[in-house]
Amino acid sequence: MGYDRPPVSDYVGVTVILTATVAALALVTGGVDPSAASPGALIPPIVSLVALTFAVLVLTAVVRNLAVFRGTASARYYRDYVSDTPSEKLERPARTFNNLLQVPVLFYAACALMIATGNLDRVQVTLAWLFVALRFVHAFVYIVFNRLAYRFSLFAASSIVLGVLWARFAIQSWPGV
Repeated sequence: MGYDRPPVSDYVGVTVILTATVAALALVTGGVDPSAASPGALIPPIVSLVALTFAVLVLTAVVRNLAVFRGTASARYYRDYVSDTPSEKLERPARTFNNLLQVPVLFYAACALMIATGNLDRVQVTLAWLFVALRFVHAFVYIVFNRLAYRFSLFAASSIVLGVLWARFAIQSWPGV
């Protein structure tokens, strides 16, 4: 049984996205002033990600309701999530919303801990913005194109950035380190 294989251009795109992420991390962790930052500096990236999440939630409601109203989706599906499955394209906003409630929870937790403890610097604020920017691009790609290779590489890139954010926080907060 043969499976769809992505074109070589997708592999090039993945390589470019991941390489750019590593380069951005090197630039941020090595080039941004590591002086202390105000805990309030994390509020704008947090609010931006929350705004994206709510925007995708509203888009999900609008797309689903319009589809049922127009007859391109069945209300039965939304009752049991089994019958009359709608098109994949129609469900992209809902899947994107679901995705925005998964890994970003770790982002919110890290930010809450940094705000509560005051253990943060300008590098972490920049990393927070980089994470949020990658999540915005990921959501756009998921909803508009749904190119798996790009979607996955953006997911991986944002997860790597989040991992670095957590590692920096843990190192700075660990007693005796």
